[in-house]
Amino acid sequence: MARAGRSYGTRYEPEPWWREYERAPRRPANGIKAQTQRGQFGKTWWASRWISALERLVDAGRLGRGRSYARSGQVLTLDVGPDGVAAKVQGSRPTPYTVSIRFRRLSDEAWEQVADALAGEARYAARLLSGEMPQDIEQAFTAAGASLFPAARQDLETECSCPDWSNPCKHVAAVYYLLGERFDADPFLLFVLRGRDQQWMTEALRARRAGAAPPPAAEPEATAEVAPAAAPAPALADLLDTYWTAAALPAIAFEPAELDALAVKRLGPAPFAADAGEFERRLEADYRAISAHAYGLALGEDVI
Repeated sequence: MARAGRSYGTRYEPEPWWREYERAPRRPANGIKAQTQRGQFGKTWWASRWISALERLVDAGRLGRGRSYARSGQVLTLDVGPDGVAAKVQGSRPTPYTVSIRFRRLSDEAWEQVADALAGEARYAARLLSGEMPQDIEQAFTAAGASLFPAARQDLETECSCPDWSNPCKHVAAVYYLLGERFDADPFLLFVLRGRDQQWMTEALRARRAGAAPPPAAEPEATAEVAPAAAPAPALADLLDTYWTAAALPAIAFEPAELDALAVKRLGPAPFAADAGEFERRLEADYRAISAHAYGLALGEDVI
């Protein structure tokens, strides 16, 4: 397609490509507008960690222009799968730009080590099997010599069909922010982009937990003393008066899970709430109150 230009008498001077690139973008009517129209992107800790990783690796000015694109609905499509992220972003030209983002996949050995580390901690396994993302899950990846979130520029490979050679351009940056909101709704997309999905992790954890054997008992130290013989078991006839009496159980320690309405928030913003942020804050407060009430009941406290 011929570029626009200006004519000076008999001489024709083509317009530089960056002139067209600097024009105001076309505003599509069916774009994907970011749910976060002001303030910090990322409602969950993992989405916030994704944004923080980007801010360490990417030029702040380009991220700022990407935020504007994401909030104004310039991204037309956004698909996330094992092969990476594919998107269409509307710029100043009639034809939308094509954006692709590929994450560096972890090796099979690294994933096996991550699964071993996660299965070794009951709190990790319990949260993951219930569809939650443990806040300190990065420790398991670090132990395997890997990272769940991008730690270096080499962890992300991006392409855009726009004429800007900078990496990332504002079109890629816009997709970054909308991808963070996808992580808000489904944290296991991070696993998918790194090479595994939630089903693989669930099956790996269950297999490891089912096959986990108790640690071997310590060998008794050699001693010259002869251990006394064990007392003989009492006869059943002598236990009839107390046979149905339960023995005292040891104290059970447990820690309540802090869900903060995560299961409901993963469904997205409530369409009936005039102020989605205020609705979520009240919902989180209600969930915390319910958790505290259940915790008091479990401890035998007098609760209303």
